[in-house]
Amino acid sequence: MSSGVREAPLTLDQPTPKVLSFWDQSAFWANLGVSLLAFSGAYTVLAPDTDGAPRISLAAGMLAMIVGTVMGGVMLGLAAVPGARTGRPAMVLLRGLFGAKLSYLPTVLNIAQLIGWGTFELIVIGGAARELFGGGPQWLYVVAAGLLTTALTIWPLGSVRLLRRFVTAGVVLALVWFYVQFFRAGLPDPTVNPGPSGSGPFGAEWNLFWVATDAALAVSISWVPAAADYTRHSRSERAAFGAASGAYALTQIVAYVLGLFALARATGAGTYGPFLTVTAGAVFFFVFVLREADQSFANVYSTALSIQNLLPRVDRRILTIGLGAVITVLALCLNMQNYFGFLGLIGSVFVPLLGVLVADFFLRPKTEWDTTENAPSRWGMVAAWLIGLVVYQLINPGDAGVWTRFWVRVQELLHFTKQAWMSASLLSFLAALAAAWVIGRATDLRHRT
Repeated sequence: MSSGVREAPLTLDQPTPKVLSFWDQSAFWANLGVSLLAFSGAYTVLAPDTDGAPRISLAAGMLAMIVGTVMGGVMLGLAAVPGARTGRPAMVLLRGLFGAKLSYLPTVLNIAQLIGWGTFELIVIGGAARELFGGGPQWLYVVAAGLLTTALTIWPLGSVRLLRRFVTAGVVLALVWFYVQFFRAGLPDPTVNPGPSGSGPFGAEWNLFWVATDAALAVSISWVPAAADYTRHSRSERAAFGAASGAYALTQIVAYVLGLFALARATGAGTYGPFLTVTAGAVFFFVFVLREADQSFANVYSTALSIQNLLPRVDRRILTIGLGAVITVLALCLNMQNYFGFLGLIGSVFVPLLGVLVADFFLRPKTEWDTTENAPSRWGMVAAWLIGLVVYQLINPGDAGVWTRFWVRVQELLHFTKQAWMSASLLSFLAALAAAWVIGRATDLRHRT
């Protein structure tokens, strides 16, 4: 590898430069943790039910956010290490886990969820910009965000370093400013509904605590199948794990709590009204809106790398330009409905997948991680993944139409009743991890005899 290479390779057969320091990666993950979706998604954690009505108190919701985000941060850090060790993108790593051909299934699912997230981000940016500037055509803001997103993907490592040098400081200042303003206005009562329609006592419904935790964790988990796309450029495994787990979890918690404070001050004047009505709020909120483009950038860039697992010799620049156009068109046509169902479905797929990866990559004896185009199929690992998926769906079938109704029917056939202590994310992760470890050990013993 040439030491002069400073940008990401264009195809899979080119060398991967190890140029990102701990601080480069920390700035990248910290900025991803501060999302406009986290501000608006705070209500999703408080209303972990299909009808959207609030179900848990602000105190319970805040604790669920912290627990879910810390768990998600650790999972994100674990997903980051294989990329740093092998220098391979996330979906290419799955060739070593499932085999080259079988890795296409999670790859296609990842492409779908990343396009969905990229579309959501442009919708959020457009809506936030429209509130910030007091109106104007939504399509204009969406198109501008789509163009900025596409430009950032052309020079991905340069964009990461740009975040560290310029953007992160502005984000920190904006967070501090809004916290100060909300504290000065008075903290909300943690025992009541913080929404604009809530008024009376709002007891913590702890039987839904783990559902709320899964909702918070799902946002972190959405980055798990993309983490190695960036940490493959890390200078060390320790830097990759520390930056992904620590910086992301810290800033996401900060953003979620700030979103709750904003929700407590909401008066019905737009989703982001509480940010815009404080002193100099428009100035600092503009930082959030502009910075949100790094979310859509990361989604589009990782989608391109996922496609390269299927088409390894296609230039990523061509892919990202096409994807930028696709998500822009989708953002002009779709809305943010079914957001919680989308999150739950993502978590049910990728939480157990991570459990299988952790068991096979970290807990098995050190073996060569085969990421070639001829990597043999490993059906046992697919079975372990499906076991984790079933556990997740039995505990939390989510809100995804026909898919949810199917799993509710399975619950009835099995006479399964979810208990208050059950976390779909944690239990499915552990189930998939245990199954993958047992299957891996059995396979190793068979090969030795």
